[in-house]
Amino acid sequence: MDDFDFDDVFDDVDEAKLEQLERPTKRQKSAHSTENAQEVNQSHQALAERLLNEKFGYATFRYEQAGAIQRVLAGQNTLVVFPTGAGKSLCYQIPAIAFPELDKADGTREPDVAGVTLVVSPLIALMKDQVDALRKRGISANSIDSTKSWDELQNIYASLRRSQLRILYCAPERLNNEGFIETIKYVPGGIRLLAVDEAHCVSEWGHSFRPDYLKVARFVEEIKAERVICLTATATPRVAKDICKIFKIEESCVFKTSSYRPNLKLHAQAIDFTNETQPWMDMMFGVGASGSKTEDDKRFEALFKFLRDHPGPTLVYVALQHQAEIHAEVLTRHGFNAAAFHAGMKTEEKTRIQGGFMASQINIVCATIAFGMGIDKPDIRNVVHWDLSSTVEEYSQQIGRAGRDGKTSHCMFYLTPSSFYLREVFARGDLPSREALKRLMLDILSHATGKLVNEVFKLSHYSQGRDFDIRPSPLSIVYAVLELHFGLFRAVTPEYSSYKFEATKAYYSKSDQSREARAVFTSAVKKLKFHDIDVNATARTMGLNRLDIVKKLNQFNERGMIKLQTKGIEHRYLILKKLPETDEELEAVVDKLYTDMVGQERDAIRRGREVMDLITGSRCFARSLSEHFGMSLPNGKTNCGHCTFCYTGRPVRAPSRRLTNTTRATIQGVLNSTGVRDDPRFLARVAYGIKSPRVTALKLDKHSAFRSLANHDFDHLVREFTAACAASGTVTGGG
Repeated sequence: MDDFDFDDVFDDVDEAKLEQLERPTKRQKSAHSTENAQEVNQSHQALAERLLNEKFGYATFRYEQAGAIQRVLAGQNTLVVFPTGAGKSLCYQIPAIAFPELDKADGTREPDVAGVTLVVSPLIALMKDQVDALRKRGISANSIDSTKSWDELQNIYASLRRSQLRILYCAPERLNNEGFIETIKYVPGGIRLLAVDEAHCVSEWGHSFRPDYLKVARFVEEIKAERVICLTATATPRVAKDICKIFKIEESCVFKTSSYRPNLKLHAQAIDFTNETQPWMDMMFGVGASGSKTEDDKRFEALFKFLRDHPGPTLVYVALQHQAEIHAEVLTRHGFNAAAFHAGMKTEEKTRIQGGFMASQINIVCATIAFGMGIDKPDIRNVVHWDLSSTVEEYSQQIGRAGRDGKTSHCMFYLTPSSFYLREVFARGDLPSREALKRLMLDILSHATGKLVNEVFKLSHYSQGRDFDIRPSPLSIVYAVLELHFGLFRAVTPEYSSYKFEATKAYYSKSDQSREARAVFTSAVKKLKFHDIDVNATARTMGLNRLDIVKKLNQFNERGMIKLQTKGIEHRYLILKKLPETDEELEAVVDKLYTDMVGQERDAIRRGREVMDLITGSRCFARSLSEHFGMSLPNGKTNCGHCTFCYTGRPVRAPSRRLTNTTRATIQGVLNSTGVRDDPRFLARVAYGIKSPRVTALKLDKHSAFRSLANHDFDHLVREFTAACAASGTVTGGG
């Protein structure tokens, strides 16, 4: 057993209540602290095991679950690194339902101030699956997401107010919602536990860094969460260290389990295309030379055979949305029960597909990475990778969805001449030109003109992405770098630029006579069906705090007095120090930003090559996978004995991609087609087949020039277009 300080069990008690408790003197505490800690620890363990059996039907904990739960119940921040399917969610679900029983046992809280466990999770699909499973077990859980109706949200808020909700799920983006933040601050009993799922997203060194996750750490402080548990299946040692630093997790509170799964058979197969004269990009993007679907791709023949040899529920992962649709159509035409799933589908359709797969009414789902996160279907027999995974972490996470019931399952990875092309398309699309970054910085500074340190400025990311040809994700990372590395400003809660509401009968009674309520009644102007209110102007006119008015609008909404609608997010930043003023200062920031983003692009390409190296290396797949996460195979094994390398004793040789030499005529053809001369990297993107806000705005993704030079080396294209633009006198450099 691990020893804990006796005071830890009282971390959630206010000082007034602590003074009312009979507490030992220092001498008594010193003499009995170890004994008391052991008693508390044993009590927590017994409670956790009972709840595991009663609520979840398991006799014992697996892996490091028990240790992680003990730490959480003792009030300590904790990190859990378990492979997909190893039961990470129990590490916060058991404490969530244990807290009320602990409160009753020590008498420190009343039932109506039991608090809630808040789970920050990235996908609606995960939330839905988890909530459904918990409710079937009689555990009060819900999620706040974009699919919820107004009435459903009112019920959730009412449950929070009455302390009837044990677990609430939300996306990290929800932390941008100022109304949500204000509501959470006043939940009776507070946030007992904040669970951060997919915690690797908080690390800049993680394989899927998301700036929105940076706000989670600040959110912990703002809402005064009692404790935090971070969960991930894909943390390398470097990422785990970063998570611990961000959330103040001690080394003794890190729990890891090997990613090795002996029931998973890891296969790989190299395939070249049947028709050597047919461009491989046509094969990839769904139309053959004759205009027919690409069923002559050898991978389809191999896939048909694989699925017939290995029947059962199957996930086929592809890189592009339209690939998912094409594959589902082709498989269906050949007698397989298949459906497509991707982020571009309507929510209702995605819900139907997910439900059908979970209920075994759909046997095969052809999907992008949007499918599978949090899907707890134990009998998935196969996972197929049609295209190269973006990272080893992503590959590990996806194959981990197979065989959770412990039975033999098969994971197939296909390699083709085009395997690395799509990875380059995704990686290269996130790096803007240096000139675009400079213009972005000038725009940021223009919005902050006249503002002093500790003042706030506002702007629209959407407008900047469109105006400076930067995708949303890299744009968010730019702001994260400006905050983390330069310390120029700090992101604060964004504001909605527009508030309007539909009033119900209860609104017109005007029974609430607080200053904030009177301000709403006075300032809201009815226009046909809706009332409009300018929150900022109302705050200034009435001498009130803007957040207090927002809080009152949300209270009205929660009580059913109004049906509130918000739109137009304006991002807000608090200036922390003097912003760049001279050209030299500006250039220094732009240089650092651009250097960082070049490094991120190289890192993304390197991560893709790591996947290729794992599949084509001269060693056991499972061993390479374990060592990537700083672990080894169990019992000193050097080989798993059941991957393609172990079966054959030789590496898989990927067919080489045949590149075409660039000519002056091909470069000039793109120049003539687009008429663009101001951004060499933009021209290279068009020619290579990479979408961006500007490409879409100019509709060049529909033009014959788009993807016309995909058989060329991207870096060489940038150099050629840089020279061509310089010769025209439009720009002096590329990027």
